[in-house]
Amino acid sequence: MVVHFKNGKQIHKRFVAQILLRVKKIFEELPNICEVSIPNGSTFTICGDIHGQFFDLCNIFEINGKPTHDNTYLFNGDFVDRGSFSCEVILTLFAYKCLLPKHFHLLRGNHETNAMNALYGFQGELTQKYGKSFTSIFDEVFCTLPLGCVLSEQIFIMHGGLFSDSEITIQRLNAMDRFKEPSDNGVFSEILWSDPCDSCGKFPNKRGVGIAFGPDITKNFLNKNGLKLVIRSHEVKDQGYEIQHGNNLITVFSAPNYCDQMGNKGAFIRLKSDMIPEFITFDAVSHPNIPAMFYANPYTKIL
Repeated sequence: MVVHFKNGKQIHKRFVAQILLRVKKIFEELPNICEVSIPNGSTFTICGDIHGQFFDLCNIFEINGKPTHDNTYLFNGDFVDRGSFSCEVILTLFAYKCLLPKHFHLLRGNHETNAMNALYGFQGELTQKYGKSFTSIFDEVFCTLPLGCVLSEQIFIMHGGLFSDSEITIQRLNAMDRFKEPSDNGVFSEILWSDPCDSCGKFPNKRGVGIAFGPDITKNFLNKNGLKLVIRSHEVKDQGYEIQHGNNLITVFSAPNYCDQMGNKGAFIRLKSDMIPEFITFDAVSHPNIPAMFYANPYTKIL
């Protein structure tokens, strides 16, 4: 299938439907916050935003190896939108989830939502490549994606950031109803949208959704939940990653030369059972001459 996509071809609609139905069933059986461990001899790789950059996704697998039982991956949300190969990205990721359900992990980002997909290209691309009827099915599947992961009882992974409520625990996150579109405020939106800042405390987020949270908020969350590190994505970084909050928080972003114009590197984080992060950075690779945002809502392009 990946080779088919690299050659500019599409798969038959019946295969799209089969992938979606199977992966939806897998996601529905998972908790909001998955618990995963790294066995001895295995590698666990955390990737950030991909944003429809299919050929850069393929490059990650070239650099780091394809997913296997001993080469586990977690993709931390924002698989689609902006880049113009979102269908290829999401079908590849969903197919790997079906193939390796316990060794290939996907978390929801703020772009796995109907409102963002309508603006930033995924719905337009999906309609052109596979037909409008698939839009509602993808909406349903995105609403089943888990929201976070606790890795080896030490690392909390989620797409966006932490919370305005200082008493949030993993147990409370698991009690949420995630099977819906997120609201504009509260814990559900914050886990998808919040961003770290350098100043202690909590502040309105410049995005208008979620909060900006300081190093004291990160430290409190880790202490309250018996954890050591937060890994999140959601923000483009020049080197593909950034370490903040006194080494308690890492941002990883895996879409190099974001939107074909940012010039940033992409990165991913590789861990083994010793839980020491290894950072791998990479440059963008070429892709067919279909620019980023090609399928976006025309109104979005002039913002």
